[in-house]
Amino acid sequence: QVQLVESGGGLVQPGGSLRLSCAASAHTLSDYILGWFRQAPGREREFVAAISWSRGRTYYADSVKFRFTISRDNAKNLLYLQMDSLKPEDTAVYFCAADKRGSNYFVSGADLEVWGQGTLVTVSS
Repeated sequence: QVQLVESGGGLVQPGGSLRLSCAASAHTLSDYILGWFRQAPGREREFVAAISWSRGRTYYADSVKFRFTISRDNAKNLLYLQMDSLKPEDTAVYFCAADKRGSNYFVSGADLEVWGQGTLVTVSS
């Protein structure tokens, strides 16, 4: 069973950058898609970015494309989300997630296999 622990959230000014990390404890992640979702106050959880662990193929929501970069460190089982040019509307709790049922299923966010506890990102001056 995979376990996920996020870190790296905090307060940042608009236009700033922040990097989130997600430590995955598992014997192997080669069959998994891992990625990030976020949930802002009063809004539904939404897909942010994902990566196939074995091939490294990436997927992004339109709202974060060209500003956020997802990456992984296979040797350390670490997932990252580099967030640049942050906007106040990026304020949310960010969750790391993992699932083996492919990218389309992962992006839907429905009933994914594993979720982290979340880390708060606040973009404000």
